[in-house]
Amino acid sequence: MTFTLQRISESELQLLANEILPDRLASRLADGALPPPVVAQTALDHLRAGEAEPWCSVYHIVRDEDGVVSGGCGFKHPPREGEVEIGYGVSPAWQNHGAGTTAVRELCKIAFASERVQIVLAQINPENLPSSRVAQKLNFVRGDVVIDADGEWLAQWRLIKPAAATA
Repeated sequence: MTFTLQRISESELQLLANEILPDRLASRLADGALPPPVVAQTALDHLRAGEAEPWCSVYHIVRDEDGVVSGGCGFKHPPREGEVEIGYGVSPAWQNHGAGTTAVRELCKIAFASERVQIVLAQINPENLPSSRVAQKLNFVRGDVVIDADGEWLAQWRLIKPAAATA
């Protein structure tokens, strides 16, 4: 089973931010596959602030064989001091099928193609074992556990740009 990332358009982000399901997704959307409205709104805010692609992009994770939207992913902000944070979520029905691994791998490729990025950060709730397994599988290294602004405990997983990508 293979998956591809498809960038969500600005008009579709607007619908999602307003909790409206775009018509084109109605028949091919797995339960729990859409990013939360706050993610869409944050991406719109970044776009309107003039931030460059891909740092303000959100992507659907699409199963290639039938076009089912299995999850979402993207960058949380532009690179800061050589580091960029990613976020991703996969429908429970599509966990353990490679969707999350594909999404994170592709986001890392996009990030490391930029001279501005040396480290990709994924902050994961320590109880979210499927997400932690994705990070481990892709050679992220677990660091400190921090408390975010919402009071959630998050393990910081980092992947350093491979030497071949810096040459």
